[in-house]
Amino acid sequence: MIKSLRFAGVLAVAGFMAGMTGCATVPNPGTESDRTLLRSRVEAIIADFKAEDPTIQRFFQGAEAYVVFPEIVAGALIFGGAHGNGEVYQNGQFIGYADVSQGSFGLQAGGQKYAEIIFFQNEGSLVDFKYGTLEFDVRATAIAASHGAAEAANYRKGVIVFTLPQAGFMAQAAIGGQKFRFLPAK
Repeated sequence: MIKSLRFAGVLAVAGFMAGMTGCATVPNPGTESDRTLLRSRVEAIIADFKAEDPTIQRFFQGAEAYVVFPEIVAGALIFGGAHGNGEVYQNGQFIGYADVSQGSFGLQAGGQKYAEIIFFQNEGSLVDFKYGTLEFDVRATAIAASHGAAEAANYRKGVIVFTLPQAGFMAQAAIGGQKFRFLPAK
């Protein structure tokens, strides 16, 4: 019985994730004012991450690329979901837009907002991100930004993720994952 419930949960999350990514469009930055607002939020959240943990600077300087999601909004009651928009930088230069969708299933309830920065160690991990083959469960791989946390942090499979809580609370014992989409700048 327990195994069949786990299997059903895995199928539910897989279906939820497929639905989120299969029907969705490529991240669209919208109007010029939308792009300007997103850029200012990205710059502000980078400053917040650096203020929270100055040792994160080594990743901004040494990473091949990074994506900044200034706000990801998540909510859950058994089934959960989250979404956020961001900007992608390679060698410190803006190269495009991205969005993230997250699905989960399990014992969970609540809502929260958080920021996320994903650093790519090399061109290969960036390519995985750009072409939609990078997926993972951020709860299992993310490092909460706090003073000195980045100092001892290391890449795992060419990727490292930092999160910064902004508001809300979520209690979770769930399985799920994040899916990303990329739109190059014109």
